[in-house]
Amino acid sequence: MKLAAEKRGEGGLGELRRSGRLPAVVYNKDLNVPVSVDERSFDKAFRAVGSSSLIDLEVDGEVHSVLVKQVQMDKRRRKPMHVDFYAVSADEPVVVHVPIEFVGSAVGVRAGGQLDVQRREVTISVLPRYIPNHVEVDVSALEVGDSLHVGDLVANLPSEAHVLDDLELAIVAVVPPRVTAEEVEAEAEAAEPEVVGREEEEGEEPSGDEE
Repeated sequence: MKLAAEKRGEGGLGELRRSGRLPAVVYNKDLNVPVSVDERSFDKAFRAVGSSSLIDLEVDGEVHSVLVKQVQMDKRRRKPMHVDFYAVSADEPVVVHVPIEFVGSAVGVRAGGQLDVQRREVTISVLPRYIPNHVEVDVSALEVGDSLHVGDLVANLPSEAHVLDDLELAIVAVVPPRVTAEEVEAEAEAAEPEVVGREEEEGEEPSGDEE
């Protein structure tokens, strides 16, 4: 994915944003360059690759391989206000959050259970050239009560990747169907014994055949 950027001057950020450009910075331990990118172009690129894939950011003819490290948002308008691009080095590992994609139809779900997704990404350290776009996890064999953990997806990652998350953390499980309050009440009512006739008043002897 490619994205063009321009170095920023001394102008105000408000004016820059009103012109449709987004303030940003390209940085690493040796670099710190204020830039701006076209807001629509950034939105398109970010939707396509997220924060776990490299973007070729061209700044005045020089191309940097970057990761989107942070996007500052205007919470009220849900619009980006500033972007931090981290320029990677080919021989230095980076920490990335790789999306987890669940594939297959779980046996337990077909039997009436529910798929409970507990984590949607895994954190790894890896050289930039080995960064995966995503990692697939097959849930087909899961029955009700079964679960998968971070350790179960290690084999699906590049061998060069080092997983930073706890391997015992659950990522997905098949749980029994949830019972609603209405269903519990209905079951309770159905379980109550039916009473036929009237209750005896206090002090009243049971009636019998008169002699």
